[in-house]
Amino acid sequence: MSAPGNSILVPIDSTEQTIIALGQTYNLARLTNSKIVLLSVDEGNPPLVQKKLDELAKEASTKSGQPVEAMVRKGNVYEEINKVADVINPLFVMIGLSSKITLGKIIGKNAFKMVRESKHPVITIRGKVHRDGCKTILLPLDLTKETREKVNKAIELAKIFNADIRVISILTQKDEAAENKLISYSNQVWKYIKDQEVRCTIKTLRGSDIPQMIMDYGHEVDADLVLIMTKAELSMKEFFIGTVAQRIINESDIPVLSFRPMERKDTTVFNPY
Repeated sequence: MSAPGNSILVPIDSTEQTIIALGQTYNLARLTNSKIVLLSVDEGNPPLVQKKLDELAKEASTKSGQPVEAMVRKGNVYEEINKVADVINPLFVMIGLSSKITLGKIIGKNAFKMVRESKHPVITIRGKVHRDGCKTILLPLDLTKETREKVNKAIELAKIFNADIRVISILTQKDEAAENKLISYSNQVWKYIKDQEVRCTIKTLRGSDIPQMIMDYGHEVDADLVLIMTKAELSMKEFFIGTVAQRIINESDIPVLSFRPMERKDTTVFNPY
């Protein structure tokens, strides 16, 4: 796949939440000098939908100061979002989710599947009120091999927004050696982030409800974004990881950035390369 182009894909439907997601795109588009691409997947009257979307695009361009393109597609909503994303290769896909139960009309019951299968970073926006920008990024850590990619993504975003990174590690193991390894790993990550001249704090908590503890700590530090990893396919060993990601996407009213990791060999020492 080619390097991401300077565009942000924003699926739009009739719900207020997709308009809230669009509003959150403006600052990010300006900071990354990106075009905003509005996508409506509709089974009704395409010319009428296109006209309304063109009007929204004009308004969005005025508010963001960036070029805005509007397109209408027919088909399965979540499949079309990923198809369009694969063509334009956006920096981010920004999705507004309306309900903690149904995940809103834009994705319906297939929301997590769409996010999990996307080859592109997806930011899900659920809450109604958000800051204009991003001051605090929440970075949950574990011992999986994908963590280092999440660290570099957090640093990249922190430099774009001039944001702080809040590292959190949750101890759930009864194995003392595993807990010590996670604590050591978290400190390595903290030092690496500080060496990149990014403001960073580290917090270690103990408990069993990982998603809830992550979300609670996010509110405690007034986080603007939570970074998680997803996978297109999960082994039985990784099923728990998948359910943690799904709960955070389904329930967090703090925006969540999800992305799929590259295939790498495992390591017990943090190495960003």
